Amino acid sequence: MSVVVFGSINIDLVVEVSHLPVKGETVIGNRFFISTGGKAANQAVALAKLGIPVHLIGQIGDDSFGQTLLQNLKTAGVKTDKITINPHTHSGIASITVDEQGQNTITCAAGANRLVGEPELAQLRALLPKTKVVMLELGVPLSSILAAARDARASGCCLILDPAPAKSNLPDELYQLVDIITPNEIEASQLVGFTVDGVTTARQAATFLHQMGARKVIITLGNQGAFCSTQEESFWVKPIPVKVVDAVAAGDAFNGALAAALASGKSLREAVEWGNIAGALSVTKNGAQPSLPDLDTFMKMLSEKA
Repeated sequence: MSVVVFGSINIDLVVEVSHLPVKGETVIGNRFFISTGGKAANQAVALAKLGIPVHLIGQIGDDSFGQTLLQNLKTAGVKTDKITINPHTHSGIASITVDEQGQNTITCAAGANRLVGEPELAQLRALLPKTKVVMLELGVPLSSILAAARDARASGCCLILDPAPAKSNLPDELYQLVDIITPNEIEASQLVGFTVDGVTTARQAATFLHQMGARKVIITLGNQGAFCSTQEESFWVKPIPVKVVDAVAAGDAFNGALAAALASGKSLREAVEWGNIAGALSVTKNGAQPSLPDLDTFMKMLSEKA
């Protein structure tokens, strides 16, 4: 049984700076590099690097960026035959600024991602009978995400929603369809309407999200670890101290490892611990997909934490 990831595929244009610019400020960068990204693509690569069979469904443009994206996904081991190549638009682009503390700002031009629709949904439906976990995020049209969630729920798959980029007015139905919702602090704050900045406020946010219909809530708290809440229990997984180089894709690493654990039959607590380890490893390297841990690196830290 495999995992299917449905969503955005981007090329990342990254500038490293001493500090993030404020409104109207120009900051001279220290280094520029191009990396492959997109939340769904990152999560698919995270799964493939951990040895999990994974299909990615989405769209890219028929351009040089699209060719780079496709080749990188194939090299990582992601199954790409369900990706649409659209000759009428450009591939998704993310402009990312990273400061010396590893914090970032991201601006996206969605391109082909905004056209994900019925053809991609048909590809998803074809895979569902042999799929254990479906992963969704909000980098493609919400109408397509909602339709994908309905199909995944009807098939009996475990459905994980990474609500990013965050939207404050998600349909109630979406909360009720997903098995697990995985916002970070900022996304959780936008979803619930108050600041989430630690375990106490994460617990309050989880209660709110349960009331909206979410079955299981996992809120990633950066250097404060992760908080998980279900209808039966709640628990906090403490952070793993590492030197932060670049926090881009930390959430994708977390979600990928979470899904990998669940697809492998691990418990929810074990899955959150897997996510926590992968997220910590990812922030120690630059870039999105290049920072995602391979199986050997991941298993080494997992064994050290046992």
